[in-house]
Formats: sequence, C-alpha cells, structure tokens
Amino acid sequence: MKKIVLLSFILSSCLLSAQQVNEIMVLADKPVCDVQPTMWGVFFEDINFAADGGIYAELVKNRSFEFNLPLMGWDEDRSNGAGRIIPTFYSPSNDANPHYVTIYIDAQSGGFNLTNEGFRGMGIKLGNQYNFSVSARVEGSSDIKLKVELLDPKGEILGGTEIRGFTSSWGQYKASFTASRTEPEAILRLFFKGKGSIDIDMVSLFPSDTWKERPGGLRKDIVQMIADLKPGFVRFPGGCIVEGRNLVNRYQWKTTVGPIEERKLIYNRWNMEIRNRQAPDYFQSFGMGFYEYFLLAEDMGAEPLPILNCGMSCQFNAGEVVPLNELDPYVQDALDLIEFANGSATTKWGSFRASMGHPEPFDLKFIGVGNEQWEEQYFERYRQFEKVLKQKYPKIKIVSGSGPSASGAYFDYAWGELKKLSPALIDEHYYMPPAWFQKNADRYDNYDRSGIKVFAGEYAAHGKDAEAPESRNSWLSALSEAAFMTGLERNAEVVYMASYAPLLAHVDAWQWRPDLIWFDNLNVTGTPNYYAQKMFSTHRGTQVIPALREGKPLTGEDSLYVSATIDKAAKKVFVKLVNTSSTIKHVRLNLLGLSFLKYGEIEILKAERLYDFNSIADPKLIFPSTRQVTVSSKKVSASLEPWSANVVVLNFKK
Repeated sequence: MKKIVLLSFILSSCLLSAQQVNEIMVLADKPVCDVQPTMWGVFFEDINFAADGGIYAELVKNRSFEFNLPLMGWDEDRSNGAGRIIPTFYSPSNDANPHYVTIYIDAQSGGFNLTNEGFRGMGIKLGNQYNFSVSARVEGSSDIKLKVELLDPKGEILGGTEIRGFTSSWGQYKASFTASRTEPEAILRLFFKGKGSIDIDMVSLFPSDTWKERPGGLRKDIVQMIADLKPGFVRFPGGCIVEGRNLVNRYQWKTTVGPIEERKLIYNRWNMEIRNRQAPDYFQSFGMGFYEYFLLAEDMGAEPLPILNCGMSCQFNAGEVVPLNELDPYVQDALDLIEFANGSATTKWGSFRASMGHPEPFDLKFIGVGNEQWEEQYFERYRQFEKVLKQKYPKIKIVSGSGPSASGAYFDYAWGELKKLSPALIDEHYYMPPAWFQKNADRYDNYDRSGIKVFAGEYAAHGKDAEAPESRNSWLSALSEAAFMTGLERNAEVVYMASYAPLLAHVDAWQWRPDLIWFDNLNVTGTPNYYAQKMFSTHRGTQVIPALREGKPLTGEDSLYVSATIDKAAKKVFVKLVNTSSTIKHVRLNLLGLSFLKYGEIEILKAERLYDFNSIADPKLIFPSTRQVTVSSKKVSASLEPWSANVVVLNFKK
C-alpha cells in the first residue's frame, strides 16, 4: 500500500513539473501610478425602458396624458353605465403639462372605468403598500366617487381604495392600500361612480418601498444592484439621448428639474430607432431628471458626470447643427448647470436646487460637452464651450469625445484636434466583437503618459445571441471584457474612467443588447458582465503595482491576462488573473517587497460553456465563488480554471 501511495505521489509530482507554471513577479513595494477613485463607474442612459418603466418606480404609463396619442396606455370601459372621456383639453397655465382629460358620467347606476396597462404590466408584490395620487376637479354640483383598484390579468382585485370629496378647484388627492398578492402584470383600474364630470391629470401609483424610502422615488432592487458595484462615477443622461433625433428632441436639463408636474415630457429618441424593436409608447416623463441623477450619485458616493448637448443632434439621424452665432444658449445651459450643482443657495440656480430639498451643493467636478460627435462641426462648437467654461469655472474638468469608433479617420482627427485644446478627458467608445477585446488589452500601453487622459465611456463585447433577450450577455463577452479591463487597470496612469454601456434593460421592452443589468417588473438580474465589472470595481486598489512574467506584463500570452493593485490603507493587494483558454493554467505569484499574512482568498468567476448566460429565470448560473489561498515563502500557487476571471486578495503586514 505504501508503495502505491509513493508511486502516486511521484507521478503527480512529475505531472505538475511537466505542466508549465507561469511565474508572475508581483512587485508590491513598487507602485507605478495611482488608480483614480473614478476608475470604474456606470453609464446611465434611458434606453430599454431604463428610466420610465425601470429605475423610476412610477407604475402608471402616460400619467399626465401628454403622449402624442393622449390616451396611449389607457383603455375605457363603461361597465354597464353611461360615460365618455374627452382627452383634448388644454391648460394654458402650464406649458410643460398642458393636457388633461374630462370624464363624463351620465347615470347613477353602473359606472365608468378607465384602466392603465403600466409598462408591460405593473409589478405588484404581496404585502407592499402602494401610494395612489391624482390631480382632479369636478364641475359644479357633480357627485363623483373614485374607486382605485389593482387587477390581475383575470380581473381579480389585488387591492384598492376609494377617494371622494372632490371640489371645483384643482387639488391633489392621495390614498394608499396594500397588495393581497404578487402579480407581475397587473393593471390599474379607475372606477368612477356618480353623475357629472371630473377632470383628472397626473395619475400616479408608486410602491412605498422605494430607494431610501423617498416618495415618488426609484426602484430599490435596481438601484441596489448598481450601488453594489461601488461605482466611482455616474455618467448621465446618455448617450444618444443627449443629442436627440433632432434638436427639438434633445435632452434639456432645465425641463427635467423642479416640480414633477412642471417637467416637460418628450418622446424617447429610442422609441422608433431600432427597426425591429420599435416602441411607440416609449416617452420620457423626466420623473428621473437631473436632480435625481445628482442625488443618485451622491447616495452611492460616486462623482456625477453630466453630459450636455453641444449644439448638434445625433449625426446618425437628423444631424442638425446650431449656427455658431446662436450657440450661446447652449453654453449658458452648461454654466447654469454648474451653478445648479455647486452654487450657494443665494445664486439663482443654487436657490432652485435648495428649493427642491438639497441646500448643500453637489460638488460637481466633471462636465461632458457632446456625446459622440465627429468632424469639424463638433470641434468648432467644443472650442466655444471650452473657452467659456475654462474662464468661468477653471476647476471643472471637461470631458470631450473622440467620436463613435475605436479607430479610423474620425478617431484620429478627433485626437489631433483635441491635443490642441485642453479637455481633461477624451471619451473613447468601442462596441466590438469579443476577440477585439482580447487582442486589445495592450491598447493603452503606448499612450502618452503626460497627455490628455482617457475616459473609456462606452464599451461592451458584442457577440452572437439566441432568442432569449439576455443571451447576448454571454460568458465569452464578459470574459473578453475582463481580459481587456486588466489593460485598463494596468494603464491607470492614462485611463481615469471606464464604464460598460448600456447599464439597464427591461426583458420585455428592450431596444439594444447586450446590457449590464436585466430586469422585469418584479426581478433584477446581474449578467456575467456585471459580475466581471464588480470584480474590478470592488477590488479597485489605490495604486497599480507591476505583475510581470519574464519582466513583461501578460496581455494574452499563453491566454493569460494579469493586472495588480495595492490599497495601502486597507493593507491589501489585488491580483486579477484572466484565463481565456479551454485548459487549466497554473500560476505562481512571487510576492516581493512586503510581508503577507498566511491566508488570502481567490474569487473565481467562470462558466461551463462560453455562451452560457444569466437570465431572469436563472440569475446566478454564472456567479462568483471564493476559496482560500495560502501564502508560503512569499509565494501563492493557483490553478486557474478554463475560461475564468479571478482576483487574488492578499493581506499584508504593516
């Protein structure tokens, strides 16, 4: 028996010695550069029903009857009574929200029903409180009562309340009730009884358990998924949303702040953009406006990064351009936004912010001018913005852009022009195949260390997909991005910010994929890409340290990618290791310069198949696991699973 055991040991030892062990020197006491607190952030754009129908918790679609078709999302039913609705009334007292509807009930028996379908239904949870409100008035001696009910698809009641006592003056009426069951596709029914007429507007239904329990706030589970990334910044509101399909449709931040009923709804530029994914009911109510974006960033301890229109609409659509001699209002919008964010309560826009409930400044440090424009038309306008902003607010860091592509004529021209100017960061975008990301882990190795810094503002690996909406977020795409991200981290001296895009998508109402987080009316799911991002963002470190094989970084040699950082305050070293091959890779970390505690851990993210993906039905098919590693003689040995992303976390002594 002893001979068999000895023989087994000898064979195992020979096998291990025969396998290649990648010796990686980790120079823990030789920091190369700082990692910016803003290194890993999130990019929010209202695409895929990310705001209305998504993170903004309002359940009523077209609550103010301002859609192009005033009753879109609504349906009427006389319910054995006599009634009718007129949706074309116009109130000149409120240009932002001029429409409301008048409902006539002509008989005491029966009633008149008005139902709202929500955003692909309404997600209702057992035991949750729901807060209903409506602006209303009645004519003369009208005696009208309103019963508010949630119904499941079979018409069974899930909860409800009743409102009465309407007067002839506009007023807001509120009531709350508790849901008796969970239902992903409920509808709201307004049941009017009595005789006379009633005008209604701003019909609203919110869950009470919003993020931070703020009335009329954000959907808690989605925000928590974002917060768990510990983002260093939040870029908002887009994206092509900033530009608009034309300039009338552009994002104008001043129409998205102040009282909800005074924010001016517009159609979402993504509603008809994707030919086979059209959504004519996709609008922007701006319940999620600039104030809410600033508040969200503050809640998560992230820097706000607003992007403003530069006087150009989307060049893939109308391509409208404001004449240079008419650009001043656009520049003034930027100045006013900085005052809104940072001004004291004695300034015009600082006072406006204070009136919304935030007397203290938001401490804005960054502002983006334009999104994805190109050629001389953009740089003519950017120059005017930069000149004024630098003069008025020299401490604000300006983000410019290099166009829609990762290389080519537009890209080269942009960098050439911007090197003559002084933006703090240049925004680069790349939506490319997974193979591109694996091949470009060294993209920033030769960028000028003393030049303009890079914001990798929109990136995602676009590979093949299947019928399921979430399928394009395959493990292959996430693994390839993780390989690329080691290159971003190694080059933190050049890359100051990075964000995957887009952030959110509704599985029943998407226009674009892949996306970082998928959700339906009741559930939210992190993609493999999400967990790869989280691996980097929650193990950020404060300085880059060298991690070298034979004196060089690993950027795909032997299918391995490596980067390392240190956090001296937390006394931790993080080594990210990505194996893109189908075989196990053996590595040995040789830890130089510091003394380490005996035990650390390795977090592992992997999948059995490259085209596996997480879904609403199976949200943790690909999910990180952790196991212990041992430091012996300042060395750590690890066998990296096939197709895996890993982070080794080591604790060092003082």
